[in-house]
Amino acid sequence: MPVEFLTDEQAARYGRFVEVPSRAELDRLCFLDDADRALVARRRGDASRLGFALQLVTVRSLGTFLIDPLDVPTAVLDFVAEQLAIADPSCVKSYLTRRSTRFEHAGEITRERGYREFSAVEGDVCLS
Repeated sequence: MPVEFLTDEQAARYGRFVEVPSRAELDRLCFLDDADRALVARRRGDASRLGFALQLVTVRSLGTFLIDPLDVPTAVLDFVAEQLAIADPSCVKSYLTRRSTRFEHAGEITRERGYREFSAVEGDVCLS
């Protein structure tokens, strides 16, 4: 993605968690509503459900999927795991066992939520 319009600092901060989110930020950005939970529930196993949910809240929070979907602050991991009643959040380590899983999940989230690549819409005009 072109980032020429960003300062060096903004470019370095883009697409990653720079700081541990506050409780208010977690509540706002990482809360799983009923529609999110229904989407997550299609997964089998705690690791798959937790990994999928992390990707869901990450793209919503940061505007992009992480290269490593598990590269989130522990506070985010624990907050999402708690909502899913997953007692051992460390189980998410096995989410990356099958390399294509994260890409398949990212594709499903993109389709289900109607997300599009910025480059595909950057010329669109928004009239309100």
